[in-house]
Amino acid sequence: MKGWITGLETAVVVMVLLRVFSGLTELTVAALIMKFNSVEKALVLNAILAVVGPAVLILSVTIGVYALADSLSFWKIAVIFTGVLLILIGVKS
Repeated sequence: MKGWITGLETAVVVMVLLRVFSGLTELTVAALIMKFNSVEKALVLNAILAVVGPAVLILSVTIGVYALADSLSFWKIAVIFTGVLLILIGVKS
């Protein structure tokens, strides 16, 4: 069991932990919404998630690109971040 953990890249582990954090945050907020049973509080909690989700996406992509930076050209890195920006703009519109 220990062998497969040592074979993982650090960037991958951090990206996985970010996604686990994001998922646990989503589940926690869902439980809080059920507990409070209030539309007003649900909107506030959903607004918090609207910040957490894109932040995790940006951090995760940044970590991945940083790990690959030596093998990617500046142009490819710019295209990746432009794609992330377009995703965020498309979701917000």
